Amino acid sequence: MGGMDVEGGIARKLWNKFRSESVFVNYTPFFVCVAAGNLSADSFQHYISQHVHLLNAFVHAYELAEECADDDEDKQAIRKLRKYIQGKLNSNDSLVQEWGFELPEERIPTNTTIKYTDFLLATASGRIEGERVPGKLATPFEKTKVAAYTLGAIAPCMRLFAFMNKEIQALLDPNDGSHIYKKWIGHYCSQNFEAYAFRIEELLDTLSVTLTGEELDVIEKVYHQSMRLEVEFFSSQPIIQETVVPLSRTLDPAVGGELFIFCDFDLTCAAFDSSAILAEIAIITRPKADSGGSETQLARLSSADLRSIWDVLSARYTEEFEQCIESIKTTETATSFSYEGLCEALEQFAHFEKAANSRVVQSGVLKGLNQEDIKRAGQGLILQDGCKGFIGRIMKNENLTASLHVLSYCWCGDLIRSAFSTGDVKALNVCSNELACEESITTGEIIKKLESPMEKLQTFNNILNNRDQDSQHLTVYIGGSVGDLLCMLKADIGIMMGSNPTLRRLGEQFGVSFVPLFSGLVEKQREVVEDSCSNWKKLSGTLYTVSSWDEIHAFILGSSP
Repeated sequence: MGGMDVEGGIARKLWNKFRSESVFVNYTPFFVCVAAGNLSADSFQHYISQHVHLLNAFVHAYELAEECADDDEDKQAIRKLRKYIQGKLNSNDSLVQEWGFELPEERIPTNTTIKYTDFLLATASGRIEGERVPGKLATPFEKTKVAAYTLGAIAPCMRLFAFMNKEIQALLDPNDGSHIYKKWIGHYCSQNFEAYAFRIEELLDTLSVTLTGEELDVIEKVYHQSMRLEVEFFSSQPIIQETVVPLSRTLDPAVGGELFIFCDFDLTCAAFDSSAILAEIAIITRPKADSGGSETQLARLSSADLRSIWDVLSARYTEEFEQCIESIKTTETATSFSYEGLCEALEQFAHFEKAANSRVVQSGVLKGLNQEDIKRAGQGLILQDGCKGFIGRIMKNENLTASLHVLSYCWCGDLIRSAFSTGDVKALNVCSNELACEESITTGEIIKKLESPMEKLQTFNNILNNRDQDSQHLTVYIGGSVGDLLCMLKADIGIMMGSNPTLRRLGEQFGVSFVPLFSGLVEKQREVVEDSCSNWKKLSGTLYTVSSWDEIHAFILGSSP
């Protein structure tokens, strides 16, 4: 992106830090409908009427920033930025007509719009919540830093706009002239607008050069707050048509609507594989666990010996896993989606996983762990960004009837439960293997419950069979490993977390299609309007892909955390 090429500039650093929050704009009903080309004209005209209030606030903020700037070149640069926005205001009517829409009626600003414009003007006036700024800006330095704060409040809006519309433009057919928002999208993807966004960032970098670390922290705070207000602005745009986002709104609790969310744990919720974590606990705590003086051969093993045993087990697991994949790849590629063929192929993984677990038990690596050590490790476990926040919001949402189930090959359910024990996450259902214990010390045996894709699928089906069969419900399965494939395909909405190349290759071998979630939603939104139906029973063999839990959060719940 052209505007992000300034090496080490604060504008680039802040965008890179907070750009992930752009998904909460991307997945708003407004932008999904715009991308689908079927946002109602009334909704678009309302947006235009509110956007005019924002443009006026930007003009006023630039005027105040220009007064604060001490350097003549900076004043001139700010003046040019103001004139660009003023020009957009002056040509707004003709632009709206050029885009093919009637001019919107002049409307009073909504509360969300007022919140945003008040923030912009307060920042430009030197009034920043929680910060001490002199009532009268006397010195040139005091004025210059307020000018920098103002640019920090404006920059994310313009960068976000350029970024979002490029995301949408990438989905458009260049030969399709029927998309009614194509010109509007093209306007914000133009080199002219990109250059404008870049000039703001360049000037923000210039004005920030002499600021202290504390003052740069203020810019970061202002920048982030502006991003959040932009999310609120687009989330609050009234939509009068049926939409596929957020998913939670498509379920009506009044008629028994319930959302069943299933997910894997390792490398889906957790950033690391839990088996390695449990082995590490065993290795680190072995001397303490065996301090009672047991004379068994295992008790006499040092931590180094245990690590060597674990390394051998891990290497063999990886080798045999790859052999399973290779043996499946030698089969003929399906010409269409073949669920039965995939099930048959995955039977190999059932034998493989069971044999691997048996070797772990026989090795004794998991013997002698203290349950309290496991729980402490779980509480300190690093989860994927946004995972715990999303699950907490699901559990606390009073307007949504939802249940959340973790289905995992993990050897210890206590590790998973401990990982979610802090904060507001309590009503979490965990189905996994367990470590057998005697007086809070593990015996080395694994109580085996889930060891294969088929056993995961059986557990998935059992949970759904226990629900009220007459109620409306939707199932979402979020996974990232081969063991999740059958469940993801069985769910109404299957979501693949991350970019596991092995899972993708295996799926494609049997005709599974992998579609980025946002583009899938845009296509689904087109179907909703065309068919007047929001049935989420997906096309057979289609999985949606995401790169973060924020995408899932935005899709299911909407709004930023």
